[in-house]
Amino acid sequence: MTHETQANSAGPGDGLVRVGAIVFIVGAVATLVTVAPLFLGTEPFPTVAYAVCMLMGVGFLIAAAGVLRSIAAQRRQARSSA
Repeated sequence: MTHETQANSAGPGDGLVRVGAIVFIVGAVATLVTVAPLFLGTEPFPTVAYAVCMLMGVGFLIAAAGVLRSIAAQRRQARSSA
């Protein structure tokens, strides 16, 4: 059984996964930045900086939604071809 994939084709959830990864990375960097004062002995950042850390979880949820959307599309495609 051969399975061919198209390298340049974007699936239905690929955009969400990419956006989710970017948001996750921004949240991860914000988390590292807000934890740094604990090790450096400086003043902690304002509360808004800690709120930006929540983007890590939001990015994960966006990416997970993209994966689920891609799975659903593949299931629909498999059912229609069977």
